[in-house]
Amino acid sequence: MPLALYLLALAVFAMGTSEFMLAGLVPDIAASLDVPIGTAGLLTSAFAAGMVVGAPAMAALTRRLPTRATLLGCVVLFALLHVVGALTPDFTVLFATRVLAAFANAGFLAVALGAASRLVAADRKGRAVAVLLSGTTVATVVGVPAGALLGTALGWRSTFWAIALLCVPAAVGIANGFATRADEKSLHASTAPSLRSELSQLASPRLTLTMLVASLVNAGTFATLTFLAPIVTDVTGLSPWWVSAALVLFGVGSFIGVTTAGRLSDSRSRLVIVVGGTLLLLGWLAFAVFATSPVALFGLVLTQGVLGFAVGSTLITRVLYAAAGAPTMGGSYATAALNVGAAVGPLLAAASLGTTAGDLGPVWVAAALTGAALLLVVPLLSIIAPVRVEAGR
Repeated sequence: MPLALYLLALAVFAMGTSEFMLAGLVPDIAASLDVPIGTAGLLTSAFAAGMVVGAPAMAALTRRLPTRATLLGCVVLFALLHVVGALTPDFTVLFATRVLAAFANAGFLAVALGAASRLVAADRKGRAVAVLLSGTTVATVVGVPAGALLGTALGWRSTFWAIALLCVPAAVGIANGFATRADEKSLHASTAPSLRSELSQLASPRLTLTMLVASLVNAGTFATLTFLAPIVTDVTGLSPWWVSAALVLFGVGSFIGVTTAGRLSDSRSRLVIVVGGTLLLLGWLAFAVFATSPVALFGLVLTQGVLGFAVGSTLITRVLYAAAGAPTMGGSYATAALNVGAAVGPLLAAASLGTTAGDLGPVWVAAALTGAALLLVVPLLSIIAPVRVEAGR
């Protein structure tokens, strides 16, 4: 894999830490800014919603700009917005910084996904996506738990300062080592299709259906992840310090899932989607039933991390394959599919907290969303993952 992919993954690590760190900080933010936990949880939805809108918008605005300059600008803006978030005493301002930071993250990820798929051979997109998303999974293993510990020890604002500092080495790496002029020319060739032509790809049933299924699976994962902290403390009855342990296990699982999917999503995507999706659904049902047991909780957190990210990242790879006719916008479609789920999942999960399911409402939401994805994917598997595509190109 090219060095450029690992430099991109470093930046994705910083941004992924920011996106997921709220899973361990929601109770503290709610108490500090005097808002309900459900309202504080909407910061995750705000970030995801910003990425849904920002991915295609930023990709369209920057499609003819140099890749390195676009990526560097997004990282710098992302850092500055975290400084503002660390300083504000107002929830509305914090909410706004999350949306704007999401635009910066969306612009970065949309360009990075597109660039990653063009830096490798046509039949190795899955592995390129796995390297890029490994930055996210390492963030869940290291960055998010560290953020939770830092937030518990020094307050949630300290984590925002830490994210701003993490962006510095990422920016330096991109500025000094991402691409040569020849690389940039190849990534933004004048022969690229028109924007209208690339947007017309969204009329393709294969692309839209794959995006929908990917969104449903990721919505389930984010529904539970966003409200994992109150599940650990209020349902399982453990101290807040155990939240970090749960996040570490989820992160380890997600890394295993993405790494495994990277080896299978190019050639065995049907196996990952159908078998992995079925096990993912069963896992959410088991999670809802056995969450009161610490041993069962931690085992299921690890398992669901593996399955959620294996199936989710495989579907994101299928989006890139389906969007092959949109070389500069395809990354934004994949980003939007991922983050529609990340926006909708926590919204539905927050609404479920007021039902009789209580703190386990998000897990039942995850089960329902995963079940809906399977109901769609099984009869439409030949469209989402064509056999001829898996057989070779």
